[in-house]
Amino acid sequence: MQTRQLGTSDLHITPIGMGAWAIGGSGYQFGWGPQDDAESIAAIHRGVERGINWIDTAAGYGLGHSEEVVARALKQMGPSRRPYLFTKGSLVWDAQGRISHSLKPDSLRREVEDSLRRLHTDTIDLYQIHWPGFPAGSAASPDLDAGWAALIDLQKAGKLKHVGVSNFNAPQLEQVSRKARPKSLQPPYSMLMRDVEQEILPYCQQHRIGVIAYSPMQSGLLSGTMTRERIAALPADDWRRTFNPEFQEPRLTRNLQLVERLREIGRRHGRSPGEVAIAWTLRHPAVTAAIVGVRRPSQVDGVIGAADFRLSDEELREIARNLPPAQGR
Repeated sequence: MQTRQLGTSDLHITPIGMGAWAIGGSGYQFGWGPQDDAESIAAIHRGVERGINWIDTAAGYGLGHSEEVVARALKQMGPSRRPYLFTKGSLVWDAQGRISHSLKPDSLRREVEDSLRRLHTDTIDLYQIHWPGFPAGSAASPDLDAGWAALIDLQKAGKLKHVGVSNFNAPQLEQVSRKARPKSLQPPYSMLMRDVEQEILPYCQQHRIGVIAYSPMQSGLLSGTMTRERIAALPADDWRRTFNPEFQEPRLTRNLQLVERLREIGRRHGRSPGEVAIAWTLRHPAVTAAIVGVRRPSQVDGVIGAADFRLSDEELREIARNLPPAQGR
């Protein structure tokens, strides 16, 4: 699989990376329902076998559990096959599992040390601020500058090879760039979330900030395997049932109709609707790569073809005619 340089870093990553949010499992505010750790590990192994060379996780996924599962998978495959490790911080939790947000330097330093311990590594390839403020849509934390400076110091100390951000807008990118420009931004980007096309992606392209798009299949909705019945049967603690309006009416019917259009396009090439959705995200010149969540080996096999699939200009126009109005985040 071909690789692409991530911004101005020395990381050359495959167009698709493995996302480890869902393998954090259930039992917390943003869980995806029960998940079998052995199946998660098998999915990571399959991704590496198919050529994917990076995995993205976060301390907040499963309240540390995702990082621990990733570490178990990598230990079994040995250092010669080890993919790049990307993780994120700024979401912290208390003894009752209640999640809050902190960019205070001492908190971030503790988070980095905890992630290093859970991941069983001395250095993290890319460490990202998960959110500038929390909940989503909140103003940036007043500790943003101090927290970013702390991460730069940890990078100089050798604990982090590169530092980036996630869910930042252009003014926030400009703010932290006064200290040091992030190597990457991780924004949500899919056919159903296109607001980043207006300002954020052009800013990253202009300033050579690598873009790792997350949720290109809109949390599985555009995969082609999500039906109305399956959505109704999602576990009660799956965040998509509670927090994601794209899985609920009035948007759900429209979104499932879009999936059928993607299925028709994919059928011409022997591709799945999910591969069409990922390829659509990757077609943007500012996007370096896309994160694809995997919970089982078969999911890797169902999306891997998107890495080298190119939609024609006519197919892009066909998709554009069927897209709903941009909804933003």
